[in-house]
This record gives sequence, structure tokens and C-alpha cells, in this order.
Amino acid sequence: MDMYQNILVVIDPTTEEQKALKRAIDLAERIHTARPDQQINITAFFSIFDFSYEMTTILSSVDRDNMRQMVINERQVWLDDIISETNCQMKITSQVVWHNRPFEAIIKQVIAHNYDLVIKGTHQHDKFKSVVFTPTDWHILRKCPCPVLLVKEHKWPLQGNILAAVNVGSDETEHLSLNNTITTHAKNLAQLITANVHLVNSYPGTPVNIAIEIPEFDASEYNSTMQIHHQEAMNQHANSFDIPLANTYVEEGLPESVIEQVALKIDAELVILGTVGRTGISAALIGNTAEHVIDQLNCDVLALKPDGYVSPLAD
Repeated sequence: MDMYQNILVVIDPTTEEQKALKRAIDLAERIHTARPDQQINITAFFSIFDFSYEMTTILSSVDRDNMRQMVINERQVWLDDIISETNCQMKITSQVVWHNRPFEAIIKQVIAHNYDLVIKGTHQHDKFKSVVFTPTDWHILRKCPCPVLLVKEHKWPLQGNILAAVNVGSDETEHLSLNNTITTHAKNLAQLITANVHLVNSYPGTPVNIAIEIPEFDASEYNSTMQIHHQEAMNQHANSFDIPLANTYVEEGLPESVIEQVALKIDAELVILGTVGRTGISAALIGNTAEHVIDQLNCDVLALKPDGYVSPLAD
């Protein structure tokens, strides 16, 4: 497996448990075991900013730069101590930068150094035991050109379940290509961590306005036709990747509901899905289905972009 060779780990200053770093080390060690000849680079990355240093007008620009560098150096020592405490035998590089927008610092780093995976920990709401995604998470999911793995505090057990969310009912080239990318990642990761791959696809029910406006419209026949179309497409896709049909799920409903229900049903450790990364007015009006899905999940999520995606932050 050579898909993850250059991994960027986002360090969380609010917690002692650096679950993203743990996941990166675990993943890198598994890759190394499977492919001893493959070089894997891990970079622990931290973006820091303190507005008070920017407002110190009585100091010269040189003095402000020196103060910022002092803070960076302190954080660099802190980060190196965190890395040292992992007792990881693999080399982990550390980097601290001064930036007022963490997501932008992360994505710029990815673009500049060709990282092929970003790993970031998620926060959990203590009262409801659910994952809380921050604005930084959403920005990274939308704008990062490489795969993004959002993790929670747990291990990936042997014979666990990976759920790949595909859109087999569409004949659009972008969706078909993304389906293949998602399933390939799922298969490769399943082989790496000894897990089982499951596929899920949702399809819309009868449009309410049609059922109301056209009395002779047969909603039952429409639903049956839609279900058969999606099931046949799912069977074809699963067979092309040697995935047992018993591990496929085709359900009527919204993606966020169907994927969450299936993830709970099979106790998925990881859900893999695609995001087109819409930004601007398009995102505001249409929304991003992947974000609605992710917001419902309480497990690790791997979000992938379609081939040819260009980040809006790319120069």
C-alpha cells in the first residue's frame, strides 16, 4: 500500500490525548509492516496565533517578530516533548507556524509539501457523547485537496467494519470515479487493518409534489423501480471490487440518515465518503451532503475529494 506516504497530523493544544498523532503512528506502523521498503513521513503540525502580539504598537516590527518567534520556539519545545513521549521508533518531524486561521495554515502546508493525508482529532460533547465538529474541521473538509481523516479516541479492532458510502445511482463521471476512489481506499485500509468492507447507497423516495399534482402517478411503482435500479448498480459495483453482496445496503432516504443507520447497525469503526468541496454561494445555497452526513456520525470519518479537485487556497 503506497497511498499514504506523507502524513500531516494536526496537533490539538486543548487536550493531552493527541489521538490524531496516535492514529497516524498506528497507521504508519501498519503500512511499514505491510511494506517494509516504503518510506512514511509523519509531520506533527501546530498553528498558533495571539492577537495581543499584533496589537503591541509600542514595539517595532522587528521586536514583534522576535516576540512571535519566542512563542513559536516555546511551542516547538512543547510539541517535541509530545512526540518524544510517544516512544515512536519512526521519525516524526514537528513544525509550528504563526497563523491567524488554522485551517488555512493546514491547507497551505498540504499544498506546499504534497501531503497525501491529513489526520485531525475531533472533539466530543461530554453530555451527549457525540462528536462536535468545529469550523476548522468544516473548512478542512471542504478545501483540503488531499484525504482528511477525522478521528475519535478508540482503536481499530481486528475484523472491524469499514463503511464506504457510494452513489451508485448516478451516471455522472465525477460520481462514478469518486465511487471507485472511495471503494479502493476502503479495500486498501481493510487489508491494512484486517477489517471488513461494507457499501451503502441511499436513494430518494417519491417526490411529494409529483404524488400530489399527478393523481395517476404510481408512487409504489416509482419506488420499486428506483430501488431495483440502485440495487442492480450496487451489485455491479460490489462485484467489480469482490465485495460480498451481503455487505451491501441500498436504502430509501436521505444520505445522512441512511449512512448513520447503517453505520450504527454494523458498528462501523470508519466511514469513508466523498465530498465535492463546494465553496462560496454554491455551498451556501446547495449545501454539502457530506457535511450533513458527517455531522450525524460518531466514528472516524475519511473524506475524499474527486480526481482533479483544486483547493480554492491554491495559488
